[in-house]
Amino acid sequence: MSSTERRQQIVTRAAGLFDQSGYSNTTMDDIARDVGVAKPTLYHYFPSKDDILHAIHGEFIDLLIERHEARTEAGLRPEQLLLEVMADILELMETHRGHVRVFFEHHRELPPEARGPIKEKRDRYERIVEDLIAAGVESGVFRAADPHLAALATFGMCNWAYQWYRPGGRLRSRELAYQFWNYLVYGLGTDQLTLPTPRATPPA
Repeated sequence: MSSTERRQQIVTRAAGLFDQSGYSNTTMDDIARDVGVAKPTLYHYFPSKDDILHAIHGEFIDLLIERHEARTEAGLRPEQLLLEVMADILELMETHRGHVRVFFEHHRELPPEARGPIKEKRDRYERIVEDLIAAGVESGVFRAADPHLAALATFGMCNWAYQWYRPGGRLRSRELAYQFWNYLVYGLGTDQLTLPTPRATPPA
């Protein structure tokens, strides 16, 4: 096994352990035992558990950004790109479940020097989604909406699904993405729905 392959194995196994037992309950001894290496060997690749946590965060957000960027040259429309963004997040629940839990639950445990770079990537990905929603509004496929709020709604719908989604259920992750996309883009209402008129907020 090459050095790169061993490092990847450590990250993947550690993510699985963090998913099963929690970050704080998993020790470097646990990781070394699960990977099948001596503890000094583990420290050769990662000086601390925090460094492994950082690697998991970086790998996850890099995957999302790289998948999106690989599609930008394909000429997909904004609504198609939005569907693929949602599918990316949900599909990673099957292929990188441990990464997903770590990314959404353990960012506060990142060492201070790692939080800034990871936050920059998180913010970059959020802007990517905001921009494609804004492009959809500009092209007329989406109605006028606040791109920032719409992006937060998209993430809110997809990001929390790892808490209840289980592979092998009634819907595959991509099928779930289609359902979520349909709710987001078309809503639940029919043409018989009458929207309530917002009430004015009384002055303070």
